[in-house]
Parts: sequence; structure tokens; C-alpha cells
Amino acid sequence: MRFILIDKVVALESGELIKAVKNVSLAEEYLSDHFPVFPVLPGVLLLQGMIESASWLVREAESFAHSMILLEQARNVKYKSFLTPGSQIEYTVRAKTIEENESSFEGFGISASEKIVEARFVLRHFNLAEGDSSMAGSDAKIIENMKNRWKLLKN
Repeated sequence: MRFILIDKVVALESGELIKAVKNVSLAEEYLSDHFPVFPVLPGVLLLQGMIESASWLVREAESFAHSMILLEQARNVKYKSFLTPGSQIEYTVRAKTIEENESSFEGFGISASEKIVEARFVLRHFNLAEGDSSMAGSDAKIIENMKNRWKLLKN
């Protein structure tokens, strides 16, 4: 993902629940197109913030076993309001299941005591080397980068 959509992990119950925050700045490049006279965080990026939060929950619970964690399915996605520059959103994501290659979650995002987004979704996790053994080095680099980013997010 080109954009990092959480700034800090504020609570973690390993394998169970994660809470993470995102501060929205007018300097974020996607806001210049969405929309110039009424900039708001695009809905797909609100959903991605929950997915990113859940991905960290999987990585931490599985001791960074997989390089790739991707959205498999999203259901019951509801956008309830807009998120404008200067706002902060707190994502709360609860794991329903975390299994070896797939996990399911439910989550929501709140800003200023107002629910902005909610969804249920499934993530798929794997290593690139599972399909091509020559990708093991890439898996190792990605996992190392994720471990370093995790240190920044959880402090």
C-alpha cells in the first residue's frame, strides 16, 4: 500500500483486539483530488485503515510469519460520515478468527465520538515463496521492514 493509514497503535490484546489512530492532515496528497473544495478522506482509505490495523494484529499474533496480508473479502461496509483534515480517527478491530492462512474481523472507526465507518472483513496471509521459492529473500526483506515499522507504531 502506498499510503500508511495508521499513525500509532494505542491498545493491543494479542490475537484479540487492536486500537489504532490516524490523524488526517491537509498535506496528504490524495486530499487534493478528493475533493479540492471539500477535502475528505476517501471511503476506501477509511476501510483500508481498518484492514491495516487488522494486519498488524495478525502479524503480532503470528510473530510475523507472513510477508503478505491482503483483503480477501469485505462485507457490511457502512460509511456514516466524512473525515476531514484536522480530524483523528480511532480504529477498533476485533479478531473473530486468526488461522494459518486466513483471518476474519469486525471493526469500526470513531472520530469525535461519532462512528465514521464499520465493516466485517476477511484477510488472507501468505508468503511469496509459497508460489515461487526464489521469492524467499523478498519475504524476509518485507517481514524485516514490517518488524521495523511495528516498533514505530507501538511506541
